Amino acid sequence: MQVLVLATLDGIAYGSLVFLVAVGLTLVFGVMRILNVAHGSFYALGAYAAASIGGALASAGLSPWLAYPMFIVAAVLVGVVVGGLMERFLLQRIYGHEETLQLLVTFAVFMILDNAQRLIWGVQPYFYSEPLRLLGNVKIAGITYTAYQTLFLPLVALAVLFGLRWFLRYTLAGSIIVAVTEDREAATAVGINARRVFFLTFVIGVTLASLGGALASPTTSVLPGMGAEMIVLSFAVAATAGLGQIEGAAVAALMIGLGRSMAVFFAPELEVVMPYIIMVLVLLVRPEGLFGKSTARKI
Repeated sequence: MQVLVLATLDGIAYGSLVFLVAVGLTLVFGVMRILNVAHGSFYALGAYAAASIGGALASAGLSPWLAYPMFIVAAVLVGVVVGGLMERFLLQRIYGHEETLQLLVTFAVFMILDNAQRLIWGVQPYFYSEPLRLLGNVKIAGITYTAYQTLFLPLVALAVLFGLRWFLRYTLAGSIIVAVTEDREAATAVGINARRVFFLTFVIGVTLASLGGALASPTTSVLPGMGAEMIVLSFAVAATAGLGQIEGAAVAALMIGLGRSMAVFFAPELEVVMPYIIMVLVLLVRPEGLFGKSTARKI
């Protein structure tokens, strides 16, 4: 029973991080219809930025509690600077082109950013555990577990989920994004600047991915290549949920997080493939994903 509880706590914490990255990917695809292969690189950049800024705060002797607002600062910096530049000077040139070109271009960006990480931070792992230590531990069903992973990460994931839904449903900017998503031509005809909507959407999606990386930095070693695993998992979550489904991404991330965690404890040989087994089983039953809908394609 204790092992089951521990596996469940691990799965919820991991699923929370995967959700933050996958929901950004889902949002970008839902609005812009671009599968951004470089999305995992923003997760890694967020982790590196958080670890670097956290190390600088510690070296300066500042309060360790500044680490928490630092997560947001790191995520916004990556989202606005790197994501904004990518959308403005690269993606705007390939809107409307074939999906194959979009995949190749974003894959090229992934390779460039992956090598840029090695150039800037080297190949030695970074680890910034101060935020994990500050919140201490909690006891659940006789299991001692870090409050950061048990409480903080799931609460942040829930806040992002409900905050994103509120933004899209009850704000003017959110309504404009939804209008462009539903019918770009009609939205443009009534005066909506679709390019500006695409820029805002991409920056939000990248910021969410880098926030996931920033929050992951206290729980794992930050090292080159960490973005590759996360982008594959994010695609698995998006496909399982149904492309463009935000609430579905939360459910799918939790399923994949719990499935992977259970495999770690009870069937270690299946750890790597478990997320994809879940994805395949779902798609065999519902090819459009758990929450996806079959729609007529506009020609």
